[in-house]
Amino acid sequence: MCGIIGVVGSSDALPILLEGLERLEYRGYDSAGVALQDAAHLWRARSASGTESVSALIDLCESAPRDASAGIGHTRWATHGAPGEHNAHPHTDCSGGLALIHNGIIENHAELAEALTARGHVFTSVTDTEVLAHRIEEFRREGLNLEESVRATLNEVRGAFAIAVLDIEEPNVIVAARRVSPLIVGTAAHCTYLASDVPAILDRAERFYVVDDDQVCVLTPQGFHVTDLTGAPSTLNELVVNWDLEAAQKGGFDTFMEKEMHEQPGAITATLLDRVRDGDIIFDELRIEDDRLRHVEKVTLVACGSSYHTAMVAKYAIERWARVAVEVDIASEFRYRDPIVDGTSLVIGVSQSGETIDTITALREAKSRGAMVVAITNIVDSSMAREADAVLYTRAGLEICVVATKTVLAQIVALEMLALRLAQLRGTLSAADIESLLERLHEIPALVEHVLASDAAVARVVEEVKDTRDFFFLGRNVGYPTALEGALKLKEITYVHAEGYPAGELKHGPLALIEPGVVVIAMITNEELKEKLFANLAEVKSRGATVIAVAHENNQDVAAVADYVLWVPVTVSLLSPLLDMVALQQFAYHLAQARGLNVDRPRNLAKTVTVE
Repeated sequence: MCGIIGVVGSSDALPILLEGLERLEYRGYDSAGVALQDAAHLWRARSASGTESVSALIDLCESAPRDASAGIGHTRWATHGAPGEHNAHPHTDCSGGLALIHNGIIENHAELAEALTARGHVFTSVTDTEVLAHRIEEFRREGLNLEESVRATLNEVRGAFAIAVLDIEEPNVIVAARRVSPLIVGTAAHCTYLASDVPAILDRAERFYVVDDDQVCVLTPQGFHVTDLTGAPSTLNELVVNWDLEAAQKGGFDTFMEKEMHEQPGAITATLLDRVRDGDIIFDELRIEDDRLRHVEKVTLVACGSSYHTAMVAKYAIERWARVAVEVDIASEFRYRDPIVDGTSLVIGVSQSGETIDTITALREAKSRGAMVVAITNIVDSSMAREADAVLYTRAGLEICVVATKTVLAQIVALEMLALRLAQLRGTLSAADIESLLERLHEIPALVEHVLASDAAVARVVEEVKDTRDFFFLGRNVGYPTALEGALKLKEITYVHAEGYPAGELKHGPLALIEPGVVVIAMITNEELKEKLFANLAEVKSRGATVIAVAHENNQDVAAVADYVLWVPVTVSLLSPLLDMVALQQFAYHLAQARGLNVDRPRNLAKTVTVE
């Protein structure tokens, strides 16, 4: 989730680029850079100062040419390659005359880089992006122009990308293209712009256009022309923008939470990209031999908050698929119970930031006892990522809202990919079974879109129960951690009393709290356990509770036992939290909105907990 910006036709491109990068910092802040082009030169500056990268870049640009008519800029959210100046964009070719910026992931970068290196190319970074600059360079040497070279290169690429390219041999031209990663084009008199998001160019461009998948757009001061990857002419759809700058930074949504909920399909897609090579599921960084992983005798997951709930979901997947015993620990409790882990144990720490102090200390404790340690995190080169033996990045992009939404789903996807890798190594699932589950995982982004499209129906249910003060969430199997996550979301942003329970525990105490006015929300997306849950709902209804069910769309008999239903698409049971949790996010969001609360800044909470 990087931010990109470009301009061609300006009398001074640099201020436009720097202002745009400041507005795009929410998309990434690991590093930042610009490339400027005048009639005879290509000038580049890059900074890797973390959250101060754009500010540091501005200082570096004091010596930049002030009359460059074209330029591109980038603020990076690191995926391939740790944050650092050598990995910062723009990247150049061997000649230094071509500069390229990229948002996305090139899945086949390793094989492309190997071939390019064999042909004499010298790489200066460890990013997936740099292969694009060198491959375009080769096509330019063969006599193709820049547009043709970009098309030819992208026809060889697998993955996601939004790119912009400058070439000193073609002044006042930027070639841009997109697949999956967002890209817009803006026009004004004698000036044309591109950006990841509207805010970067909102007060510059007069008209805005959306670049679709596999479109190549050539920008000049006079405007743009578009082709598909075959070279056939194409067109861009115009985007009507009537937001102010603050609204534009939220993508037209009222809140960052709503925006980030709608970014969940993209976060899942990015987390799945480049995870399978030659049939093997891979980690971003792996310093554990396959044979040690194959002979793991116990897995322990440590996490806090929402990450703890994703770890609980992973327990069911790892045990079902890899057939190895799993424990799940609250990270803050792990080292105080004298845990039994050793060289045959795999300890997995889950943290959005990779800086959660309780999870870091738990992993350190496990490592001191000889355990293998894996980090599941969203931040490249975070403390957990540096200290772990292996890392699986969630690639959800920057999450601004304090409450976790897209990072939760991305963690579940990453953990379930890890579960499949363990199954692959241990031989507990056939290759066909693994392939089938991977196919189902790749269906999830579209199914999440379907759930998000049901937002109005969720809002109508909320309107019926908005004055409720007591909520109980019930589930069985993976429905239990889903219930816990639903209750947590409600507590975090609505400040009402909400509890999550295994449905079978009702008779062991909680049933005493059920009375008229209480709302019970039940996860009924496991066909095998449906009848058990129906019996639980009969118990609470007989005591006056209002029942809301989260159920698969083909389970129409649920309507007979529930007062209201939040419908979700059908998927396999172990993947159902990826859909059910979205419906519960929507429910909490609308209840908070109905109560007039600020969902982006809930009271007493911080995004990252860095003290014990």
